[in-house]
Amino acid sequence: MDQNEKIKPSGKALIPFAVFILLYLGVGIILETSGTEMAFYQLPAPVAIIVGVVVAFIIFKGSIEEKFSQFAKGCGNENILIMCFIYLFAGAFATVAKSMGGVDSTVNLGLSFIPAQYITAGLFVIAAFISVATGTSMGTISTVAPIAIATAEKAGLNMTLIVAAIIGGAMFGDNLSVISDTTIAATRTQNCELKDKFKVNFYIALPAAILTFVLLIIFGKPETIVPIQKLDYNIVKVIPYILVLGLAVSGFNVFLTLGVGTVVAGIVGIAYGDLTPLTFAQNIYAGFTGMNEIFLLSMFTGGLAHMVTQHGGLQWILEKIQSVVKSEKSAQIGISAIAAAADMAVANNTVAIIITGPIAKELSRKYKVDPRKSASLLDIWTCIFQGFIPYGAQILLAGSLTAGAVSPLALFPFLWYQQLLAVFTLISMFIPYADGLIKKRPWNWELDKAEEITE
Repeated sequence: MDQNEKIKPSGKALIPFAVFILLYLGVGIILETSGTEMAFYQLPAPVAIIVGVVVAFIIFKGSIEEKFSQFAKGCGNENILIMCFIYLFAGAFATVAKSMGGVDSTVNLGLSFIPAQYITAGLFVIAAFISVATGTSMGTISTVAPIAIATAEKAGLNMTLIVAAIIGGAMFGDNLSVISDTTIAATRTQNCELKDKFKVNFYIALPAAILTFVLLIIFGKPETIVPIQKLDYNIVKVIPYILVLGLAVSGFNVFLTLGVGTVVAGIVGIAYGDLTPLTFAQNIYAGFTGMNEIFLLSMFTGGLAHMVTQHGGLQWILEKIQSVVKSEKSAQIGISAIAAAADMAVANNTVAIIITGPIAKELSRKYKVDPRKSASLLDIWTCIFQGFIPYGAQILLAGSLTAGAVSPLALFPFLWYQQLLAVFTLISMFIPYADGLIKKRPWNWELDKAEEITE
């Protein structure tokens, strides 16, 4: 950090990032106006960031060798590489567990035990559990929504409310899951433990989830109760998800946690004939390749961010923000604002966190915002807006699965979880009811880690 303080602030240094954001957003807007499905996701983000990197090489001073050295140093940053490896392991676990039937069994298990009159609230809980277990809101929506939509039609349920409930549950897990790419990005950029961020984040998200659940019970009852048909499930296939969640929250090493979960899911799949040793290996690799986009994006963004920092871009942003931020609480508002703005700009919560993480880290250090809280704020606000903006992948996917029966605009009044999460997050900034762990283990700013508990 001392090195950054000697760097002269320069707004010009932000041009490469501006090019990336404008290109990514601009292509999305153009394709959206032409009626392209999932318009904001047609241009691969790693390609867009490469354009920003090329601009950086053109406008920054120094030889090609010096600039490439800076870029490579940022790509090879320890936190960036750890983040990328966690993506690979998380992808392997999610793919193997899904291939052996874990997701289908979990959904069917939940639906089999939920009374028909509480099916809307129950689907919210199922979506929340699936997304916490798998770490993907998109995967959750694509899995749960078709079943929920068919159920809504048969049971006389409000289709719009059902879809909104599933999106809310999916964003609950996207925000909280220890294997979600947003959680991984938030904790690595803020240099805190996954389990610690989970505990702080959980107490902010839980009241919003409970209140959403209550509202769905009250307002989600069907006019005519239709019993749910018998669904097949295997409770053994749910075990890998519960195992990974339990190990991660208990503080088990994330690589060992995901490794154990993947092996257990593979063994279950082989035992029940869903996988063979060969297809087990193939699914692990498929999980790796499924993370290619976020892996490359994280690495390239890390390289570009280091170049921008070295040429004064980060310092320029910090000076502008610090002219407004005066205290720990206003710093939390500042972190929240830049995270929300970044997600609205790029329509991708992971990208938004990767871009704003270094800025949040500097604000956190200067104004003594605990990194476990700053990581939670980054993840929460990007997930709130990702599950709310009409051009976000989650809203677009959910709407497309209804075959046009539910529009993004019709969903807004029913996105209760996202709205309540915003309210409780704001409350947590001024009434730190979720900061029990932070008070128990204060942050050591000299060592940049949490204090250990001494007996």
